[in-house]
Amino acid sequence: MGNNSPRTDLPGRLLHSLGAAALSTWMVMIAVLWLSACSTAPHPTIAKAERAKQDSAKQEPAADYRLEDDEIRKMNTMIFSQAQTHSDPGEYLLGEGDLLHITVFEAEELETTVRVSSRGFIALPLIETVTVKGLTALEAEEKIEALYSQRYIKDPHVSIFVEEHVSQRITLVGQFKNPGTYDYPSKQRLLDVIAIGGGLSERAGQIAQVRKARSVKGRPGSFMVDLDQLITQGNVGLNIEINGGDVIFIPEAGVFFVDGAVKHPGAYAIKHQTSVQEALVEAGGFEYWAAKDKLKLVRMAENGTREIIDLDLEQPGVAEMDISDRDILVVEERGGAGLMRGFSVSILGTGFSYWGR
Repeated sequence: MGNNSPRTDLPGRLLHSLGAAALSTWMVMIAVLWLSACSTAPHPTIAKAERAKQDSAKQEPAADYRLEDDEIRKMNTMIFSQAQTHSDPGEYLLGEGDLLHITVFEAEELETTVRVSSRGFIALPLIETVTVKGLTALEAEEKIEALYSQRYIKDPHVSIFVEEHVSQRITLVGQFKNPGTYDYPSKQRLLDVIAIGGGLSERAGQIAQVRKARSVKGRPGSFMVDLDQLITQGNVGLNIEINGGDVIFIPEAGVFFVDGAVKHPGAYAIKHQTSVQEALVEAGGFEYWAAKDKLKLVRMAENGTREIIDLDLEQPGVAEMDISDRDILVVEERGGAGLMRGFSVSILGTGFSYWGR
């Protein structure tokens, strides 16, 4: 019989058949494993979101910037010990809307009650109109006495009692124990008006912002005062004079300020992490006259003083810088564009003042 007989070739055909079956089985197993892997692996977009969520979860919670209750109590004790809450009514500056009761002791028939007009005048018997706006009650008394003595009364004595304080009020906003609008019978200083508002609340930060009601040429319209330096360190130079119409704002702890050539200057809460770019977005973004390469960051240094850092948003890494508690970010303006806005800010204790040119 030849070598190609069916019996002789049977083992080879059997091995070939078994090899094909084994190969087919391996291919099926590989396919199953691949499909299983595909079904359990997350979609790239989902995986990215999950990683971001995990990274966020790993971040530390936002810092608690509030002072301890004992610290607030100590600061309030120091405020009330230094404040002068009792004022001389004769120092009150008269203004439009104030209601005055005027007595001339030598002539009862001249006694009258008048309201200061929008132009700052009052009308009195015999002497008609008298300008009293901007005068203290004492100065107005002396002026009226002089007018009556010229023609009508020898050595008159005049008394002015302010029945309604309308023109001279101050507004206390934010973390006072008793915020609100208060009659302001005489010129006082920052510590005095904090005492008028009942002292600091337990949520108070350590910065006071004072916005002046009346702009004075050559002086800023807004002041930032470090309350820690004023109250606990006794820097009396920060105890600025407050005038009628001024607004005093004490924010909650854990805030930063943005001022200058932005759409919504003010105080903003620090979120989990806030960058310089995010701070500017919170403030509404730049005005069209803003100089993006002229930013000032005023920050509390480790030694307790404030340092001024020049920032240029066009430089790498500046926009991503973290904002800290009590930071003050000031955006300057290009050229003479400040004439359109006229903003100004002074950060007391740093030597930094800025006027829109």
